[in-house]
Amino acid sequence: MAESYSPAKLELFATRSVQEQLAEGELLVPSQKYILKDGITLPDASVDLMDVPVIDLGLLTPSSISEEEFDKLRSALTKWGCFQVINHGMTPEFLDKVREVTKQFFAMPLEEKHKYLRPADDIEGYGNDMVFSEEQTLDWTDRLYLNVYPPDLRKLKFWPENPISFRDTLDQYISQLQVITETVLKGMARSLNLEEDCFLDKYGEQRKMQARFCFYPPCSRPDRVLGVKPHGDGSLITLLLQDKEVEGLQFLKDNQWFRAPIVAEALLINVGDQAEILSNGLFKSPVHKVVTNAEKERISLAVFCLPDSETEIGPFESLINESRPRLYKNLKNYLGFYFQYYQQGRRPIEAAII
Repeated sequence: MAESYSPAKLELFATRSVQEQLAEGELLVPSQKYILKDGITLPDASVDLMDVPVIDLGLLTPSSISEEEFDKLRSALTKWGCFQVINHGMTPEFLDKVREVTKQFFAMPLEEKHKYLRPADDIEGYGNDMVFSEEQTLDWTDRLYLNVYPPDLRKLKFWPENPISFRDTLDQYISQLQVITETVLKGMARSLNLEEDCFLDKYGEQRKMQARFCFYPPCSRPDRVLGVKPHGDGSLITLLLQDKEVEGLQFLKDNQWFRAPIVAEALLINVGDQAEILSNGLFKSPVHKVVTNAEKERISLAVFCLPDSETEIGPFESLINESRPRLYKNLKNYLGFYFQYYQQGRRPIEAAII
């Protein structure tokens, strides 16, 4: 029988972290809130490794343009919807520092992390899933969501003061991502023979970046519990710094799941739904999930690049023709309905399909 929760208890689940429940001995065996419905059992570790291209970002800049690298980028965007990027301007040592402050935050005592606890009706801050229904399956992860760009949207009450280097490290990281994002968006346009700034223009003057720090504790039932449910991102693009040692991210292609490889010095960049809409379906916003691990914890840091909610997103006219008719409507405020769809196990991009 499914568990029944009062509104007050639902609010409690929306804010109490997996770490907190583990510390209190509640989730040694995951409760039904986390178990996949309908008896679904996850596949074992024999999932194949995906052959995702590694792109040298330096070869996409005007001073060092490589047509071969653009061909690799075009192939990655249309076949996988994601790629790894190296030569991005950040040293391996700095990326390790970003990983380390992430680990240090989640390793702090619960009372310290609770200083940054998110409100039950808001995504920003520290906690777990927002709960929209009693039937919702929760993700086996704790998160710290932060608005990181532009600076005037930052709510510093949610920005950890410990570890001491957290704020400065994140600020440096986001500054570097600004440059990387512009280069990638121009490369995406060039790969479709479009005006170089067309994706960048849609990203807009009021562009936003949100960061999601994720911590995945060990889970005693990795066969029945997911770190993150299957979904496509609601972003324009997403830039992901993976755990250096522990795999967990998987992508769906041709109805088959593939493991994302770890390239320690690389960022993994994937197409979001809004870029798929702008490209009239030429770029693929890939469905992906995170599996759990029975023995090891895992961290990651995803940064979502988001156009302003008032920016109208629809296919570029030059990509609509007789052989490829318009596939998507024009929409504003894509994120306005994204999370409700996601928690229902539905793809928000369905709402944009003609």
